[in-house]
Amino acid sequence: MQTFHRGRYSRAVPALDPESLPRHLDRLYRAAWALCGSPHEAEDLVQETFARVLARPRTLRGQDELAYLMTVLRNTFLTERRTASRRPRASAAVLEELDPLDPRSGERPAEALQTREVFAAIAGLPERYRLALVACDVVGLSHREAARMLDTKEATIATRLFRARQFVVHALESSSPGREDAPSARSLTPGSTT
Repeated sequence: MQTFHRGRYSRAVPALDPESLPRHLDRLYRAAWALCGSPHEAEDLVQETFARVLARPRTLRGQDELAYLMTVLRNTFLTERRTASRRPRASAAVLEELDPLDPRSGERPAEALQTREVFAAIAGLPERYRLALVACDVVGLSHREAARMLDTKEATIATRLFRARQFVVHALESSSPGREDAPSARSLTPGSTT
């Protein structure tokens, strides 16, 4: 890890090592997929995140590399979402927007379908629950690291995680065939107590 010295009497501030980025690729991709809901958008998001990080030297102030990269990924996702909301939308589906099958999942199609359903359920969560779930369950950050990254309290992360997991379970139960008695994912609002 490189260090930068700021000023004459200040201590060294660790810098993000560009060579360490490939080590975090899988976790960032899983987090991006959960945020976006699409594997192709996730790849684009991770690429954009890496491009932003590599554009100039980055210093790590009290964070480890993964927490810093997750913060950049989240900020990039939110920026792209805001930018996209300002653009006019096309009314007809374009061929490029269709989600083709992932060629890597050809050996295990049932597992690929299940993974796709879980990530779609996560992508459908309200943002505050989705970010907590992605940080802890997909990326593997501790509650403390997630709280620091999302600028909230650990107890808030625990609560949001519990509710997010409930939403995902209910969404998956309601989408599975033969489960008409399960509550629909739309009936679960962030303010509901179920």
